[in-house]
Amino acid sequence: MIHWRFAPFDQLGPREVHDLYQARVGVFVVEQTCPFQDVDGLDPSCWHLLGRRDAQGPILAYCRLVPPGVKYQEPSIGRVLTTKEGRGTGAGRELMEQAIARTDAMWPGKTVRIGAQQYLEKFYGSLGFTRASEPYDEDGIMHIEMLR
Repeated sequence: MIHWRFAPFDQLGPREVHDLYQARVGVFVVEQTCPFQDVDGLDPSCWHLLGRRDAQGPILAYCRLVPPGVKYQEPSIGRVLTTKEGRGTGAGRELMEQAIARTDAMWPGKTVRIGAQQYLEKFYGSLGFTRASEPYDEDGIMHIEMLR
């Protein structure tokens, strides 16, 4: 069972901010060997969804919900990750189901746009997203935009 914490950036505690940045750098920069500017200035405008086994345990899954007009015209789900501890447990699917439900509740009736790593197209497709762009290189990793 995953304990979910969902809050805007300014309601996260210092430890939560530390843990989410640690998880993002661990997955996106270290594991994927992709040096990029993760702290992009958007986090203060976003809502953050952190999944843990318990309230103080390590992050298993994480994403941020980006309001419409901040990154894309549409609301977006971004920085989606599952840590090593969460992989193979269903945490990634549960994360996206939670994120989709919360996005739909916050911005009802709005199309949601994501910038997905291309190899995950089938996974996101199983959650109702469809391809909306040709593949493009972002920080050395092929991505596609998808809509739901």
